[in-house]
Amino acid sequence: MDDKNHILSILKKRKLIFQISDYMSLYNYVLNKKISLYCGFDPTADSLHIGHLLPIICLKFFQNLGFFPYILVGRATSMVGDPSFKLYERKLYSIDLISYNQKKIKKQLLYLFRHNHNAKNSVLFFDNYTWFKNISILDFLKNVGKYFSINNMIHKESVKNRLLNVKNGISFTEFSYSLLQAYDFYYLFKKYGVRLQVGGSDQWGNITSGIHLIKKLFHKQVYGLTVPLFTKTNGEKFGKTETDTIWLDPKKTSPYKFYQFWINIPDDKVYHGLKMLTFLKNDQINTLDDKKNFIENILDKKLLLADTLTRFVHGKKNLLAVKRISAFLFGQEEINSLQEDDFSQLLKDGIPFIICQSIISLPNILVQSKLSSSLSQAKRIIFSGGVYVNDILRKTKDYLFQKSDYLFGKYTLIRKGKKNFVLIYWKF
Repeated sequence: MDDKNHILSILKKRKLIFQISDYMSLYNYVLNKKISLYCGFDPTADSLHIGHLLPIICLKFFQNLGFFPYILVGRATSMVGDPSFKLYERKLYSIDLISYNQKKIKKQLLYLFRHNHNAKNSVLFFDNYTWFKNISILDFLKNVGKYFSINNMIHKESVKNRLLNVKNGISFTEFSYSLLQAYDFYYLFKKYGVRLQVGGSDQWGNITSGIHLIKKLFHKQVYGLTVPLFTKTNGEKFGKTETDTIWLDPKKTSPYKFYQFWINIPDDKVYHGLKMLTFLKNDQINTLDDKKNFIENILDKKLLLADTLTRFVHGKKNLLAVKRISAFLFGQEEINSLQEDDFSQLLKDGIPFIICQSIISLPNILVQSKLSSSLSQAKRIIFSGGVYVNDILRKTKDYLFQKSDYLFGKYTLIRKGKKNFVLIYWKF
C-alpha cells in the first residue's frame, strides 16, 4: 500500500483527522492488517442531525477500503448522558423512549451505509445495554473504577468546564459517563478485537479513557481518532440554526430545507464541505477550488455540495423532488412540474404557509399570511398586478378561489412579486 492510498493519508488530506492517539503506530499497524473500528451514537433523540455526518463519512472511508466498521447505538450510555462540553445536565429519558430512538437511528444508519454491498465488511450494530444490564455497581467499581484517578478525570476539558460552573456543576451520574464509554471500548476490544474508536472532537476525553483501560487490563495498544467539528464562520457548530436543528430524518427536516441549508452556507465553508463531507475525488475538488474562478463559480460549488449531500442522506428520488421545487420557486419551471409530495415538503418547512378551514377571498389570504398589512392595501396590490395564484396573474380585487385553484384538492400557492410565497393548505 503506497502512502497516497493509505487510509490515514486519505483522511489527513480530507482534513478529517483532528486528534489521533499515535499516528505512526496506527499507520504502520494498518499497512498489513484490516483493523476493526467503531463509533458510538447515543439515541437521545429519534434522529441524527448534520453534526453527525463527519464521523459517519470517516467510517465510510474506512469501510470503502475494506476495513471493518462497528456502530454502537448505546441505550445504556443514553440513560446516563454525556456531559462533554454541555453547559447543563442532559435530560434523562426512559428506557422505552431510548429504545424507540435507537430503532429510528439504526434505520437511518443502515440507509447511510446502503451503498456498500460487500458482506465481508458490512456495518454491524451493537447496544451497550446488552452488557451493562448484567453488571452490578459493585463489580463495576471494583473491576473498572479502580483504574481511574479522580485527579486525572477532573482535568479533562469536558469535565473541567462543568466543574468551573458553580451554578450547574456536574452530577456523579454524568461524571461516570467516561467510565461507561471506556468499558464499551474494552468490551468491543475483548470480544471482537476492535482496536480503533472514532468520534467527534468532543469525545477525545472519553476515547482516551478507553485506551487507558485496555492498556491497564490487557497491556495492548489501541487507538483513538477524532474528526473535527464542521463549524460556522463564528465558530458555532453546524447542525443548529437560529430556530432549530437540521435533522437527517425527512419527517423532521424536509429534504428541501436540508438542501437549502447547504446552498446557503458561507462561501468560505464550501471547499471544506466538499472535501470533508463528500466522496468526490481530490482532483475534482481541487479544480473547484481554483482561486481565479472562486467568486463566479461559488454557486456551482454550493449546488454540487447540496446535490451530493442530499443524494447521500435522502436518496436520488428526494434530490429530484428538491430540484423540481427549487426550479419552480426560482422561476425556472412551471407549477405543473410539481408533484403532490413536493407540496408536502413545502408545507413542512419549505416556505411560509397558512391552514384554511373555510373558503376566504384572496385579499384576506394576503392579510392572514402577512403579505399585506390591510385589506385595502391587499386589493391595491392585486389590482396593480402583483399577485399570482398558482403562478397565474389574478387582478380581480375580491378574487374568490375556484375549484381549479386547489392543486391535488388541497394546495394553493400564492406569490407576491417575484420572491414572496405563501402556501395555503385547505383543510375543509
